[in-house]
Amino acid sequence: MRETDTRTGSGHAVVIGGGIAGLAAAHRLLAADPGTRVTVLEASDRLGGKLHAGEIEGVRVDLGAESMLARRPEAVALAREVGLADRLQPPATATASIWTRGALRPMPKGHVMGVPGDASALSGVLSDEGLRRIERDRELPPTEVGDDVAVGAYVAERLGREVVDRLVEPLLGGVYAGDAYRISMRSAVPQLFEAARTHASLTEGVRDIQARAAQNQQTGPVFMGIDGGIGELPLAVADAVRARGAEILTNTPVTELRRTPDGWRVVTESGLYEADAVVLALPAPAAAELLDAESPAAAAELRTVEYASMALITLAYRRAETDLPEGSGFLVPPVDGHTIKASTFASRKWGWIDAQNPDLLVLRTSVGRYGDVADLAREDGELVDVSRHDLREATGLTAAPVAARVTRWTDGLPQYPVGHHARVARIRAHVARLPGLAVCGAAYDGVGIPACIASANAAVDQLAGDLESEGAARSASDKGGGGRRAGVQELTRNPVQSLHGGGGE
Repeated sequence: MRETDTRTGSGHAVVIGGGIAGLAAAHRLLAADPGTRVTVLEASDRLGGKLHAGEIEGVRVDLGAESMLARRPEAVALAREVGLADRLQPPATATASIWTRGALRPMPKGHVMGVPGDASALSGVLSDEGLRRIERDRELPPTEVGDDVAVGAYVAERLGREVVDRLVEPLLGGVYAGDAYRISMRSAVPQLFEAARTHASLTEGVRDIQARAAQNQQTGPVFMGIDGGIGELPLAVADAVRARGAEILTNTPVTELRRTPDGWRVVTESGLYEADAVVLALPAPAAAELLDAESPAAAAELRTVEYASMALITLAYRRAETDLPEGSGFLVPPVDGHTIKASTFASRKWGWIDAQNPDLLVLRTSVGRYGDVADLAREDGELVDVSRHDLREATGLTAAPVAARVTRWTDGLPQYPVGHHARVARIRAHVARLPGLAVCGAAYDGVGIPACIASANAAVDQLAGDLESEGAARSASDKGGGGRRAGVQELTRNPVQSLHGGGGE
């Protein structure tokens, strides 16, 4: 087995995982200290994880996540830092619909993740009975939420199940592919959790959230895309870190991670890497396998993280043969029993897709929620057929697509059940006992792109603190000597505060 020499120059940091979190961690490490030696190890044959741009009928499209939250700064900032500023584009249209009670209805405004401040906000989406049930919220006694509570359970108790089933469920499902009656309100919708803790009435709490948002006067698009696809972001980050000297290896699964007196030993099938610091940017099951030897308690907690699988069906039509409703697409409440959970009219939503081939119309559907086994067991052709069936029922689209592509994301989205925040705290407490090691990614603080980048930034900041303390403790015996210990001091030359200027912040 080849042993990689890391005993010269600045400290050596190994990032395990080449998704957006791992690549963002590499970027931040180099921003903190350009002399740091960084190695990124990715098990698969490509970078980017669930950010994946591909093609259909010669048109560049996203086969994974297609947009990023722009009101949170990390993702847009990182895109600008790696040279994508002139390719950032907001959606061409922000209007959307919900396919509910047998018709496409305009997506209501004036709600927080489907929870209204006033019943009138959901007029047309809910039945008259459902609207009357919302009005009872102000008369109900306070509902205890404790340390955490399921979004669906709490909202149903305050406003009735129809609000959850017709609006909260499809909105949350679009983010987590989960079950609103299991999803943690504290972790998934923290502003609602705070409102539930501080207001006797939920609708009053939502109105307070809306009033504070109006005072902040946030402007600009809520979401942002990238010309060529969001899948271009990890590739641009990879190019940027390579240009600063980082080594990025694909098809390189890590088989063992062990603590040594001087740092960490990272073992792959083809080589061995001695590192001063390690960032684990992996899904929870893979992280658990590597932590078994050094932190069985952290590994046990990580194994309790559940995942949902989903499939994206990308369809291309001749534009002359289509007559779609206005807007960027629609969401589908699972209560109505349809197979697809959403559809995006991609050529309408993203101007850059339309510009590539104005005669083609590209749209996407998604299938799969937490616990959904039957639908995802279908063959690709069947998923195309059921997507076409639901599209016909919802929009009247009868034309045959000229091309179809199915992309499966098996165990693609971690679930955030009640108590998720406490589990994450326990994992981090166990990992904190191992200096020079940090974890990041979608399993911890949010599944969105900005949240994953923020998780990576926080992991690198933690390492800086760990290694600065460790370097100070060793300085008396090292006397500024060479070898890897001098490298540790080099890696931690910048204090934690200086790291906030790099990465996505």
